[in-house]
Amino acid sequence: MSDGIGLTLRRKGGRRPKVQEISGPIPSKQAPSTSGRSIAVPREKNQQSAATSDLVKRRYSTRFNQLPDFTNAPPVPSLPGQPGVPKRWSRPRSAGRPGTSESAQPIRVDIGALRDSNLQPEQYITDLLSTASEQDIRDYQNSLRKIKDRTLTDLQQNVYQNRTQFIKISKEAEKLKGEIDTLRGLMSELTGALGQANGNTLNGMKSPTPNERMSSRRNANRSSVANLESMWNVQLQTLWKNVERSQKFLPAIPGRHIVLETPHWVELDSATWKPKRPVHIVLLNDHLLVASKKRKRMDPNSPQKGPAPTKLVAEECWPLQEIDLVDLGANLTQGGADGIVDERNIGTAINIRTASKSFTYRHDQKNESAKNDLLLTFRKTVEELRRSARSETEKGSTPTDALNYFASRDLAPAKKTEIMDTINSSREKPEVLIDVDGRQQNLRWVEGQIDDLDIDIALRRFESAVAKIERLRKLARGLKGNAVAQDLILLKVDERASKLAATLTRALIDTPSFLEATKAHTSWLSRLGFEDRAREAYLQARTDTLIKRARQCVFEGDLHKYIFQVSFVYFTIVKNTVSIYQACFPPLMMSACIKWAKEHLEQLNVTLVRQLSSVERGGTVWNECLLLIGEHEEALKSVGLDFHEVISKGLGDKPVAGVAGQDAQKNREATPVVGLGLK
Repeated sequence: MSDGIGLTLRRKGGRRPKVQEISGPIPSKQAPSTSGRSIAVPREKNQQSAATSDLVKRRYSTRFNQLPDFTNAPPVPSLPGQPGVPKRWSRPRSAGRPGTSESAQPIRVDIGALRDSNLQPEQYITDLLSTASEQDIRDYQNSLRKIKDRTLTDLQQNVYQNRTQFIKISKEAEKLKGEIDTLRGLMSELTGALGQANGNTLNGMKSPTPNERMSSRRNANRSSVANLESMWNVQLQTLWKNVERSQKFLPAIPGRHIVLETPHWVELDSATWKPKRPVHIVLLNDHLLVASKKRKRMDPNSPQKGPAPTKLVAEECWPLQEIDLVDLGANLTQGGADGIVDERNIGTAINIRTASKSFTYRHDQKNESAKNDLLLTFRKTVEELRRSARSETEKGSTPTDALNYFASRDLAPAKKTEIMDTINSSREKPEVLIDVDGRQQNLRWVEGQIDDLDIDIALRRFESAVAKIERLRKLARGLKGNAVAQDLILLKVDERASKLAATLTRALIDTPSFLEATKAHTSWLSRLGFEDRAREAYLQARTDTLIKRARQCVFEGDLHKYIFQVSFVYFTIVKNTVSIYQACFPPLMMSACIKWAKEHLEQLNVTLVRQLSSVERGGTVWNECLLLIGEHEEALKSVGLDFHEVISKGLGDKPVAGVAGQDAQKNREATPVVGLGLK
């Protein structure tokens, strides 16, 4: 930059120079001149834009061939789920069926769809599992089985609850019937008493004649019960008037009356034996009332003269059957505590014990005669109450009514017209009593045992149910005095035994391959007297299993494989069936199992003869198949059976010939089994 000549960014005229970016080094021929002018920078952008415009001009000048005509081309198929798609391609996805990818959730069971009465199972399963994988189908099947088991459990619990409620309601209905009979008798007595009272009232309005006076005396003697009822009513009304809240505890019912009323008692604290308050005790024929003495509210403005007035308020009232009355003085004296009796003055004290409470009372005037009268009267009243209740129960339920109730509870005895006619025709029958472990029981006890039996059957308590049936049958056969009751009990028990046998038969059919389960079910059926049903059900279940397994053996061209499968299935199932049968049934019933095995082995023989009919008799294939059959036949030897003649029928019983026959003979001699007559 010497001599003032060099590059500058300023121009004359004060204008700012335009700065241009230099992308590369300056060529040598464009070196700065000494004239003082600015250096010109090459413009590469203009060259690129010129090349691009040249290419565009060539693109627009290019000519292409003429395109084909697409007017007659077929329409493009639409996607599934779009409008216009046929229903077979646009099937809606079920709400309970997610995708079948690995990240999809398992197929859920739609309970609402299964409850639909118009459900078509085949169409529903086809729509639901059309795109499901094998694992999804298995999961869905397991879900259905779980729901089925849960439904069966809920149904069983509902049956048990309904049965329990039915028994409870029937017992309440029976109790209500007895109360209605009692009420009917009391209403009849009340009607008679009111009629006599009205007659006496009308006669009292007229002047009596001598004859009428004599008849009135006779009527007075005849209507003593009515007079007694009226006197009892007056006593109750007086009690309601003198004792507050007594009508709440003791409403008016026929026959209720006061037996003893004793004042001057004091309630004691059970802990300190100190007096708490004075009380008044009233003994009725069915209740004991305790009333406390309290002061009356008086007007404070009016002057009071003499002692403060008192009133009686009912505090406690108990039925006589629910309380015990104890003499505390006598108990302490017998225990050697005479000093305590004299010190605390409890010689005249009594204790009333109820369910969860205890009350102690003492006579205020220390009068032992009043205490003794209360104790004696209480015991006498309780005994009379028990005697009257027992007589009313015996009067309300006659033996014929018990038989009618026992017979009408079930449908099966009601259909037996001869039994019902016999019960209705016999008006005078002694009560049916059954000796059970040294105690006399009636038909009510038998009905309770039958209810328990129904509960055991519903809950599948097979051992308990079978034991109760055996016990009831034994008790019924031991009932010699009443043939009608014996037939009725046996009819009810046999009906329950049939229901239980049906349940056990279904359980036996479900598990015929398990030794312990089959042995238990057949034992219960034998104890119930259904040995034939158990035998037929077991053999039929094994027949179904054998047919099912044999049908699974499909001939696909390999004769050796098919003969091996069929003979293995038949001989193995027959062997297992005979083994389980011998363990579950007595030897006298073994002939039925032998007959069953013979019939199925004859079917096997028919199958073998048909399959070997296309093979050269005595050839290599023939002998190899016979060896396979002989090996499987040997399994029957372990259970003591030999059906050689049945299996070899139509297959020949002579030695084989030829080279192949000799090889087969050597193989068979080397094998420790007995063939089909091939020596």
